[in-house]
Amino acid sequence: MAAVKSQPTRIVIVGGGYVGMYTALGLQKKLRSGEASVTVVDPQPHMTYQPFLPEAAAGSIEPRHVVVPLRKVLDRCHVVTGRVTRIEHADKSVTLETADGHVETLEYDVLVNALGSIARTLPIPGLAEQGIGVKTIGEAIYIRNHVLSRLDQAASTRDPELRRRLLSFVVIGGGFAGIETLAELEDMARYALRYYTQLKAEDMNWVLVEATKRVMPEVSEKMGVYTVQQLEKRGMKVFLDTRVKTMENGHVVLDDGTEFDSDTIIWTAGVKANPVLRNTDLPLDERGRVRCTAKLQVEGLAGVWSAGDCSAVPDLSRTEEDPMATCSPSAQHAVRQSKVLVGNIVASLRGKDQKDYFHKYIGSVAGLGLYKGVADVYGIKMKGFLAWLAHRGYHVAKMPTFNRKFRVLMDWLLAFVNGREVVALGQINDPKAEFDRASRS
Repeated sequence: MAAVKSQPTRIVIVGGGYVGMYTALGLQKKLRSGEASVTVVDPQPHMTYQPFLPEAAAGSIEPRHVVVPLRKVLDRCHVVTGRVTRIEHADKSVTLETADGHVETLEYDVLVNALGSIARTLPIPGLAEQGIGVKTIGEAIYIRNHVLSRLDQAASTRDPELRRRLLSFVVIGGGFAGIETLAELEDMARYALRYYTQLKAEDMNWVLVEATKRVMPEVSEKMGVYTVQQLEKRGMKVFLDTRVKTMENGHVVLDDGTEFDSDTIIWTAGVKANPVLRNTDLPLDERGRVRCTAKLQVEGLAGVWSAGDCSAVPDLSRTEEDPMATCSPSAQHAVRQSKVLVGNIVASLRGKDQKDYFHKYIGSVAGLGLYKGVADVYGIKMKGFLAWLAHRGYHVAKMPTFNRKFRVLMDWLLAFVNGREVVALGQINDPKAEFDRASRS
């Protein structure tokens, strides 16, 4: 007679992003009552749909609609708002620092590593002080308010040198995040200029700096060239095969000798695995990612699973050409891996066989501002309006929960009818400033 477990299997998911949230969502649907308990740990109480951050920054989507509240959708899971600081599989424990600052330890039977990635920075003088990323909703809100406030200040100053600095906007990194952020913000700023009679579109200086010889390597080279041409037609400057030497005090110096001052420097030059993984006894590769099998199990460790940007998962669609090929850090892989992960975890709990993760890259879509885009899907290449529709259609389909899909669609409809909102709410960056000033008067 089979032994009966005295308590449910304890599943702990570290990370509440794509992999963490989708895995928890799938487990709470598939697990039988009393079969297992699921705990999700993340520093934020929400999951962020990052492909929509450029549109949130540009005012096409309400920022709150880009995030999915974990406690609302994971109603059968336990959600802990805290930052994981250590994982010790030898003791089957996760150490975390909660929102109120105290340290807590969670024990587990099954661990899912979904810590994701962070911005990959370089030792460029001034980057830490001047740069801002585009990986969180807070950064998107800040960038929107910052760009619009530069227009306000530029329209109010009589100093031509200061005006040039205020109206110079730099994006470093020519991947999808960089291209979409640059294009959406330029489109927003150009739209906003109709309300600034003192400013003209030619006064703005939008710059993209990319260290390689092409942008968006995920699409064909021809589509990459088309993208650069479209940006340059709108007056933007694109520097390829170029690196930033310094940006101290907002003075940007490129390695081709170009120099200019900028008040807005946005960094989108790649990602790296969450450095918390170095504080674990999980096997890591040379890039700091957790080594995994094609079944998304951590190599050599029973009951430990991993997926997403922080995981070196074999890319079975390419291993014939390159036996060491691993899946790229993208939402396309993360969402699909989470589905396989759910099935494999449930199968392992029930003593059944698990499946390999296999996904052949189908292509990509990118928005280049309102009604503009590029797409390369299943070998079909689209440009302009059709590509923009494909971009919006794909991402709203992948947006988790019907609630968020509906809200995003309504945001687009209202923006189409009423136009963009072009007001800066810079007070949220220092909400006590006015109260402090009043208390001193």
